[in-house]
Amino acid sequence: MGVTKELVESTLKSKLNPSHLEVVDTSGGCGASFAIEIVSEQFEGKRLLERHRLVNAALVEEMKEIHALSIKKAVTPAQWKQQQETQQSTSAA
Repeated sequence: MGVTKELVESTLKSKLNPSHLEVVDTSGGCGASFAIEIVSEQFEGKRLLERHRLVNAALVEEMKEIHALSIKKAVTPAQWKQQQETQQSTSAA
């Protein structure tokens, strides 16, 4: 059996302590492909590539069975708050 959405969520929660995490199994249920949106204080002061490396490092064991990992967002809590406020103001207009 492949990696589950719940396993990816559990691993990321324990290693990166995100304030927001969304994991979507984009493989149709076989666990070979995931899309991730994650917000973590551990991303503070890090460039995008470094943030992606942190996510990949956290999932090192799972990556042995995952064929595709799409990190849609890897942002800090402040960036996340700003994005949410921007979305709300544009949807209210």
